[in-house]
Amino acid sequence: MKSLVFLLLILPAHPPSRAPQKGCAWERLSDQALGLEAWVQRCDFGSRKIDLLVKGNSVDQRWSDGGAPEPVIDVIDLLPNETTEAGLRRIFDARTDKKVAKRCVLVPYHEETKAPAGVKRFTFVPDAKYAKELKKKETPDDVPELACGDFGDSGDGIQYSETQTGARKVLFVRVGQDEPLFDERTLRVMR
Repeated sequence: MKSLVFLLLILPAHPPSRAPQKGCAWERLSDQALGLEAWVQRCDFGSRKIDLLVKGNSVDQRWSDGGAPEPVIDVIDLLPNETTEAGLRRIFDARTDKKVAKRCVLVPYHEETKAPAGVKRFTFVPDAKYAKELKKKETPDDVPELACGDFGDSGDGIQYSETQTGARKVLFVRVGQDEPLFDERTLRVMR
């Protein structure tokens, strides 16, 4: 009976929302300094291993066969008394070319599935005038460009800003084109 109680105490309250990819196993990431908890996968595909690690204020994805780790989740502090929307605008403006940033607006993220309770997701998209200009230049063979820069809406993958009720940090999440090696439904900002 004691071992069952101990096991229940060490398992996180929210298990992964899906099975791991073939060759991968879920493990819990919990980093007090970063202020984030999540389920992430460690993968062994034989000649290639992939894992996620905390680096500065981000969770980065690392490949054993080379290349620098790439951030997939940024954890960013809000300023004292700053609303989440004002914080998202400040962060976006600081990371985006000024000419582009002033032409983009914050909107709720266009999700295919409902966000977890207490979570809101946002993105930056071109304002009406800028969108019209981009549409005129578009050709059928174009890969959608990052009209609002690297921290705006992506036409070629999934990325968004996330806020959580009561949290004084926001997340910038890069899911990409494929199922990510982290469970985006279990991201929890530690208060």
